[in-house]
Amino acid sequence: MEQGSDQRAVGSVRLWECVVAACFFAFGAVVSWDSHRIGSSWGDDGPQAGYFPFYIGVFIMASAIATFYEALRLDAAAGGKPFVMRGQLRLVLTMLLPAVVYVALMDNPWYPLGMYVPSVLLICAFMKMLGKYGWLSAIAVSVGVVVSFFVMFEIWFSVPLPKGPLETALGFG
Repeated sequence: MEQGSDQRAVGSVRLWECVVAACFFAFGAVVSWDSHRIGSSWGDDGPQAGYFPFYIGVFIMASAIATFYEALRLDAAAGGKPFVMRGQLRLVLTMLLPAVVYVALMDNPWYPLGMYVPSVLLICAFMKMLGKYGWLSAIAVSVGVVVSFFVMFEIWFSVPLPKGPLETALGFG
């Protein structure tokens, strides 16, 4: 990719303020709707299960509307400023996407791997791709860190962390 394309903007401040406000509004609407579904009024014995979440959802929606309104009111100079450049966004996504995959591998409905195996994979991948370390160093450090976490949490502090099929097969599950 050419160097100049890293300096192109990915949307304006106004655009992304409106997008984020719309996402927050949708989230607040889901919270309020689901809270209303399970009961959001005051019952004979006090507030129902959805009473407080319902009003939190309403507050989120009101805040989103205010944010959307303020974004539309921005003057041309402030609203038209670039929000993020392509190169900056690429750096953020370099960290964000592997983290999302890590969480998805840890606990998913199809085949949860627990915490330990995805942690080895994440640390090893970051060391290899971003740190440019060799395979031996990356594997040794990632396994060492995870074994240290296992000893610290599972043995010393007696705090069980999510385990997957490998730990169960090794008798740690």
